[in-house]
Amino acid sequence: MSTPDRFRPKTDDELRRLDVPVLLRYGLAFGGHHRAALFGDGAVAAALEADALGVLPRSLSFLAEVVRSGGTRYAAELPEPLPGPDAARLAHAWLTSAATTVTTVDGDRLLASWLKAVAEVLGLRRTVRGAP
Repeated sequence: MSTPDRFRPKTDDELRRLDVPVLLRYGLAFGGHHRAALFGDGAVAAALEADALGVLPRSLSFLAEVVRSGGTRYAAELPEPLPGPDAARLAHAWLTSAATTVTTVDGDRLLASWLKAVAEVLGLRRTVRGAP
């Protein structure tokens, strides 16, 4: 008996094709499998995107604190939420998508927790790879 495809681990290429802004909208708005997908495959996919742009884990952790302190909409309006123009565009895509559904402090905390999870995944991948 084979494992159903949805339970098969995804490759990095498959994860790179995920639409992280869509995962954010659904994962933040709904619980259950939407939230699990956001914090599972979505966090890894986001870490892959960030890593390709040279984003440091501490930059994502700092952004998480900005979201926790100032809120999702505040962070979405920052001119450069992550250092560098490409990384800033990536963060804007995530934050503006999240801002369509986050309307409470609890939603801000949830997004901040997701950003911290992305930072942790990114840090682990860099450590395993031997990156500085």
